[in-house]
Amino acid sequence: MLTSLAFRILGPLEVVAGGRAVPLGGPKPRLLLAALVLQPNVVVSTEVLVEVLWPGTAPRSAAANIRTYVHSLRRRLAETAPELGDRISSRASGYQLSAAPEELDHVVFGEHAAEAQKAFDRGDAEAALALLEQADALWRGEVLEGLPHDHGWSAAVARLAELRLSVQEQRLKARIELGRHGEAIAELRGLVTEHPLREELWEQLVTALRDSGRTDEAVEAYQLAERTLDEELGAKPGVRLRELRATLAVPSALSVSSALSVSSALSGPTGPSVPSAKQPKLPVLPAEIQVRRPAELPVCQLPLDLPDFTGREEVVDRIVGRLRERGANGLPSVIVLSGAPGVGKSAIAVRVAHAVRDAFADGQLHVDLAGTSSSPRAPMGVLAELLRALGIPDAGLPRDLPERAALLRSRLAGKRMCVVLDDAGGAAQVRPLLPGSGACAVLVTSRLSLPDLDGAVPVDVDLLPEPEAARLLQGIVGAERVAAEPDNAAAILRQCGHLPLAIRVAGAKLTNRPNWSLRVLADRLHDERRRLDELRVGDLAVRASVTLSYDLLPMSAAAALRWIGALGPVQFPAWVVAAALGRRSADEVLDVLVDAHLVELVASDATGQPRYRLHDLLRVYAAELAERDGPGKTRAAARRVLEGYLALAVEAADRMPIHFFGQYRDESAKLPDLPPETERLLADPAAWFGAERNTAVAAVALAAELGFDDLTWQLTAALTPYFDLRGHQDDWHSTHALALEAARRAGSAHGEAIIQRNLGQIHLYQDSYAEALVAFEASFALYQRIGDAQGMGTALAGLGTILRIEGENDRALERCHEALKLFAEAGDRHGEAVVRIAAGTIWLAQKCYASAKRWFTDALELAGEIGDRHREAHALQRLGLLHQHEGNLGQAREQVTRAIAIFTDLGDDHCVGYANQALGELCLYSGDFAHAQLLLVNSLSVHRRNGDRRSEAEVSQLLGELHSALSQPERSRVYSERALAIWRELSARPQESALRNRMQGAAEHRIVSA
Repeated sequence: MLTSLAFRILGPLEVVAGGRAVPLGGPKPRLLLAALVLQPNVVVSTEVLVEVLWPGTAPRSAAANIRTYVHSLRRRLAETAPELGDRISSRASGYQLSAAPEELDHVVFGEHAAEAQKAFDRGDAEAALALLEQADALWRGEVLEGLPHDHGWSAAVARLAELRLSVQEQRLKARIELGRHGEAIAELRGLVTEHPLREELWEQLVTALRDSGRTDEAVEAYQLAERTLDEELGAKPGVRLRELRATLAVPSALSVSSALSVSSALSGPTGPSVPSAKQPKLPVLPAEIQVRRPAELPVCQLPLDLPDFTGREEVVDRIVGRLRERGANGLPSVIVLSGAPGVGKSAIAVRVAHAVRDAFADGQLHVDLAGTSSSPRAPMGVLAELLRALGIPDAGLPRDLPERAALLRSRLAGKRMCVVLDDAGGAAQVRPLLPGSGACAVLVTSRLSLPDLDGAVPVDVDLLPEPEAARLLQGIVGAERVAAEPDNAAAILRQCGHLPLAIRVAGAKLTNRPNWSLRVLADRLHDERRRLDELRVGDLAVRASVTLSYDLLPMSAAAALRWIGALGPVQFPAWVVAAALGRRSADEVLDVLVDAHLVELVASDATGQPRYRLHDLLRVYAAELAERDGPGKTRAAARRVLEGYLALAVEAADRMPIHFFGQYRDESAKLPDLPPETERLLADPAAWFGAERNTAVAAVALAAELGFDDLTWQLTAALTPYFDLRGHQDDWHSTHALALEAARRAGSAHGEAIIQRNLGQIHLYQDSYAEALVAFEASFALYQRIGDAQGMGTALAGLGTILRIEGENDRALERCHEALKLFAEAGDRHGEAVVRIAAGTIWLAQKCYASAKRWFTDALELAGEIGDRHREAHALQRLGLLHQHEGNLGQAREQVTRAIAIFTDLGDDHCVGYANQALGELCLYSGDFAHAQLLLVNSLSVHRRNGDRRSEAEVSQLLGELHSALSQPERSRVYSERALAIWRELSARPQESALRNRMQGAAEHRIVSA
């Protein structure tokens, strides 16, 4: 039953808390809330909400308006019941209503109906009736009464209305079974008036009249039904109603089931069959109105706020006050914190960002720009990182800087987010990363003041005043120890230049050396030769402080610091340090470096392992020290780390649940030993790839930079199965560009063949068929040269796919047959399954259904034999498409649904998107518009993220047909024109022409339910 809190849509939209109705405001907030209630605990994208509120005519301020409506709803909910204020939450891509099942009337309705069915199944009509009456009592009118139903949910509303009518029928059937004919007859007369073409209601009315002894009235009711159906539909009553008419001469003491049995017996063996008298199943609530679990919280990438942060109260309060004031008024803020290296700019920015989290509840982003390094991060890469955090995968990233920056501005528009851009090298690096409007806050830290960054408020971060510097040292070393040697403490602070980084390093030394007096450290700082430079503002001050700490490190920790610095600006796990040192473990070394504040513990990743980083200034200093070791030692350490990444990546690829179609390892090369913690790290291989992705991509670049050509292409190949699974197409391109040159320099025909095939695959995904053709042909020639049958088969399969897309089906089949022979020769049964599916697809395109079915079925059986669930799902999806072409929509839906379940279980979101498209199309042509809309919208989102323009056009075209069927011509036109534009862009003239003809004849077009 409903709780004291209820979100009600079975009637006028209503929210009730503690017996009080919540005032919801005007039409737009009510429409927005209705869209969220219909899909509880699911993120409803901003794009969907825009179409709900402004179908086809959204204003430029739509996103900002939605944010205002959400704020208004939150306030109204909180005013009625404070605990409701956070029920509507902001997400990276939209908004979500969190609600338990018992708080939603349409969900409680469905649960009562399901329980009633169970009661029917066990023969308890009385219990079923009670539950059905409770379900029906939840209705207060039409679904969302008073709100227009042309806002994207008309199909869901129609489905709920159909469910209600089914429940009413079951309730009346239960009354008839219990002998309560009078109550049933009175209600049935009203229902047949409202729904004169629904034969089930006429059947119940005739049955109730007959069983109550009113045979003449039963005959009259039948005749009225017969006349109505003839006049309205030109049809005769159905078999059940006609057979019921034959029972009217049977004594009324007979039950419905026995009467029907008599009729069946009289009709003889050749007569029409009689349906079972068992109660029909109650309908199940469709997926779009079932409750989902709450999603994750908004993104928060902020590092930990330093627990011993000292001083800076005035500057922190000033910045916090400005951000809160402008954020409350919907205005953006850009603050530039500038000052010397190590002065504490980053710490202040993080402290401020944490302090205003409540004011910027849509999320907090943090990115290191590496502006002071020899390789500052380019805006293109930084934009990619920010957009990934906001839910955009690599495949959805624009290829040029202005478009990528515009996409970031679009994603941030109307949101309250705080963005920290740490260590900027100049205004040009920052400008593309700034929001264009809205109430976002941006905190920039830089050694430069950035006066050419328009609209930014400069904040000069100076050295710590003496009292605050003393408090900082006391917080690290201990107040008693400092108080015992005040003069030496003051000397240390002076010699550190009141620079926070230097003070922290000095304090770490004293903490790790409890037997030292403060005078020992003061004397060391006094000696300029030991400090290497005066402690003054600028790089030399930081270098002196770092050198002071470095001098006290054990040999192993010092070597680790040097060699970590040589790896570049990356976050790294502990095993990387162990590999650099050539050890099995480096935990103790890392403890020393963390205690000395030379290495920062960032967080734990998805595998549970801690990740560390060097501040860029420390990393640069460490890299300079590494140069003194000579190139031999540094290169050897780097190679050990890169070999560790290669070994883990190959092992992780081997353990992936999906068998990658292609080669990703050099079988002739001996892999290095795996680290001891491999089993823990690779318990979830996809999670490991996700945690190490950025570092592994950087490792490919480092291998290329150091001239390790073999490692460059081998590591790239090992990463490709994960790129394929998650659609990381930017990383795919960037690593393979380096790998192709490396393989050529290394003279590795095998490596070049692997990389060329993978390049063909990514070009194929992005509809770049000319480039794909060149890559596949090059790969085939290389594989042929070295006599690799399995590799030749993978390249031929790619060539066959291109030929099929270009309509050269005969040549495509030739390639498939050639590939099949090669896979059989190589003993690659996974490859055989792939090619059988490809061949079946070609036969299907030619409408040779028997041949297509044979190939698909063979592939399905083969996949089952070898345990290849991924190929099994592909075969099922293709069989579903075949059944669709043959008109067997029920079988088609069953097969595609099975495929989706497998893809989902394997974590292949990419393939789930394509399968959702197939199932959405089936639902569309089956007349199940609610499911079709949900599936197609989700599929469209996946295709856009992956940059698959062809599939995006197909789904847009289907959505156009859907809205045409729902009598929403304007929305149909919008989607159809989107599809038309893409077909034109792809020069797909047959598709463009067919769609144009369909649009011209839209008035006559009808979708016939299966």
